[in-house]
Amino acid sequence: MTTLTPIDARTTEATVVDLSTATVRELNQRLHDAADGTAWIVEHPAGQHNIAAGIDRELDVTIEGNVGYYFAGMHQRGTVKVRGSAGVGLAENIMSGVVHVTGDASQSTGATGHGGLVVVDGNTGARCGISMKGVDIVVGGSIGHASAFMAQAGRLVVCGDAGDALGDSIYEARIYVRGEVASLGADCIEKAMREEHLAELGELLRRAGRTEDPSEFRRYGSARDLYHFKVDNADAY
Repeated sequence: MTTLTPIDARTTEATVVDLSTATVRELNQRLHDAADGTAWIVEHPAGQHNIAAGIDRELDVTIEGNVGYYFAGMHQRGTVKVRGSAGVGLAENIMSGVVHVTGDASQSTGATGHGGLVVVDGNTGARCGISMKGVDIVVGGSIGHASAFMAQAGRLVVCGDAGDALGDSIYEARIYVRGEVASLGADCIEKAMREEHLAELGELLRRAGRTEDPSEFRRYGSARDLYHFKVDNADAY
């Protein structure tokens, strides 16, 4: 039976769904059918996969615990928060809205995302932001290797360190890293940090609830040498 309880300090009441008794399919259908402006609390997720996938409503959803693969995939419009960690493919193909994980996330966070904001307070695994197409990703910790591979648009902010082959074959996405970068991928170079980038980064950090100083970051992007195939660059592809 559904109960109503307050969620954090909000005045709106939240519908509580317990995944120890309900199925993920049932939860997702209820979220798809929900009215805009409603709040939801999901209890006992137990690392199950595909939770909160395909939301296309102005919802406020809080997950109390860890989630598995493809949490909040294809997300639009709403705000979802995980009080825990997430598995592979967090917010894959996100279009808009906000997805926030307070713990760590596995590989391929925000993969192919077209828009919206993904925040991970902890660390992420390999391929964070792979093929991103407009999404903004802010990671409070460090990221793994091959992150932002073929990233086409959007911004990736890393408050910790980055693994090997950062930004390999990158297009027009921007990468900001506060810590050390193990190595840069093909056609990715460090670029000047101008006032416009400091302002852009400051706004992204603010939206993600971060307090780091933008001046402590370095910017990386495309050298634009691999946009079109050139036989002289064959070994780099």
